[in-house]
Amino acid sequence: MEERGHRCTILVYNRNDGAMERHRSVIRNHWPGLAADIHPVPVSLDGLDACVASSWETAHVLAARMPRRGGPSPHYFIQDFEPYFHPRGSLYALAEDSYRFGFNLMALGPMVAEVLKREVGVRSKILPFGSDVGTYRLTNTTGRSGVVFFAKPEAERRGYDMGRLALQQFHRMHPRQEIHVYGARVTGWGVPVRQHGRISPRELNELYNRTISGLALSFTNITLVAAEMLAAGNVPVLNDDQSSRAVLTNPEAVWAAANPAILAKTLSDVVTAEDAAERSARAASHREHTWAETQASFAAALTGYELSSLGSY
Repeated sequence: MEERGHRCTILVYNRNDGAMERHRSVIRNHWPGLAADIHPVPVSLDGLDACVASSWETAHVLAARMPRRGGPSPHYFIQDFEPYFHPRGSLYALAEDSYRFGFNLMALGPMVAEVLKREVGVRSKILPFGSDVGTYRLTNTTGRSGVVFFAKPEAERRGYDMGRLALQQFHRMHPRQEIHVYGARVTGWGVPVRQHGRISPRELNELYNRTISGLALSFTNITLVAAEMLAAGNVPVLNDDQSSRAVLTNPEAVWAAANPAILAKTLSDVVTAEDAAERSARAASHREHTWAETQASFAAALTGYELSSLGSY
């Protein structure tokens, strides 16, 4: 929005009265190009043209601080169906209720939009799910070996335990195929694992280009990992979901039931396929939406202009 000439402010919900200077420092260090002011959420949001909630918690804050009359237009950028982050109970209900506040709902991809309509009965504007096609690209057209997995044990929706069980079975089927894990450091797998920890996007592109396949698991929206792997010529295996297929249209993506044995067998089939090199090249040649398209659609939805790429569900 700054690139489009808008003056922006980041409002931090500082519910525990933490040091605002610390929060400002974190934001400035990690987003050095951002010019936006950074302030605590005020008691009233008068004086702003538009406000965007970025999670169910901030949607409640926005609803509570909106003036009774006038005030900014309220928007809600929804990247996951967030009730799924919690067991059925108080937090689930509060997260679900945030979609009923009457805000302009902007769903990242058709999967989220479909779940919003099915579970809550609300319509949303669909923004295209983008991919970083500048960083992730094909650089290796020769031999590949091994598989890769993004480990995030603290987020249940990322399917860490499902991936661990599947890769343990995969190792028994292919003991010579190296298993690469990045993200969190893992323990207790009982099979050889090459750990990369947290690596840069450039290093991650190199890892995707070295490996044949990998698991790309996510249960609340399609994972960014899948399109990035495909752009680098790595053919991922994803947990199957009809809504996810609407987001990731690359025909070389492989879908399998969320079952460790089935995921392991599917991964085995990809690794041993005779046309692996050709498949890798086809995967990398497929065009996905870029984040620039997502940004343009977001800006259009926020300012009230329509683009031909915007849809609703």
